[in-house]
Amino acid sequence: MSPLLRIRAERDSMSAIERRIADFLLDNAQLLRDYSSQQLADALGISQSSVVKFSQKLGFKGYPDLKFSIGESLARGDGAESGDVAADHPDDPHAALAGELWHAKARAEAETRSLNPPEKIDAIANAIRGADKVFVIGLGRDGIHARAFAMQLSLLGVLAIYHFDPVMMPAGVSSAGAGDVLFVFSEHGRQASLCRIGQLFRERHGTVVTITRHSANPLRAHANLSLLVSAHDERTQVEPMLYQAALQQLLDLVGLVLCEDRGRLDQLETNLERIQPMLDT
Repeated sequence: MSPLLRIRAERDSMSAIERRIADFLLDNAQLLRDYSSQQLADALGISQSSVVKFSQKLGFKGYPDLKFSIGESLARGDGAESGDVAADHPDDPHAALAGELWHAKARAEAETRSLNPPEKIDAIANAIRGADKVFVIGLGRDGIHARAFAMQLSLLGVLAIYHFDPVMMPAGVSSAGAGDVLFVFSEHGRQASLCRIGQLFRERHGTVVTITRHSANPLRAHANLSLLVSAHDERTQVEPMLYQAALQQLLDLVGLVLCEDRGRLDQLETNLERIQPMLDT
């Protein structure tokens, strides 16, 4: 994974000083060859040791190694933008815009994938396999993804129960047993009602899986497992698109892992065959 992608992915979990360094590196990656660690520290008004510690936290021996790695990444084209897409479609007035959005989504997906290693995806899939019931809840816009995920699980033969009302959810939790799973969708993880539901579910010895941004938030404190989404853009109209794209890719990956079970795949094919006549009428 390129150092720039890793910096973007981990930015939300950094301290204030680390975020300042990260933002400078992301905004001035092409110019870093002209900056020593002391010059970078002077530009940001911080100590040189802060720059060194930041580099070491990312797994490098020091700032020179980090700078060299970023230079190599740029040379490989890891930071390529949409010019190649625009060149392939010279007559399309939206080619550059579409290419830029595509690359932004690809970066968000790569950052998100780095935050959710295979062992975490496997652990979540195994929790679903071992559950009698899977509860899913999401409020507002989060509810769109929660409902779609519950439907995806149902097609795979999983008993999935979707909730959209946090007031009624505690009643549903009362039927949960040990080994059941609760998926809580909350982009920012700040709703107190969802935190309370997660707490209640864990008291019944269930497994709580939270789906949030990669940021410090109270909901994650109640999770046994957490799926993290990294999606950053200064444009307010673009950032939600990146979040939705990265989140959907993450959920689709969980679904594909479950489809590796032949029985689940057979159930999916059977359910789709049953649904198709209703769609045709």
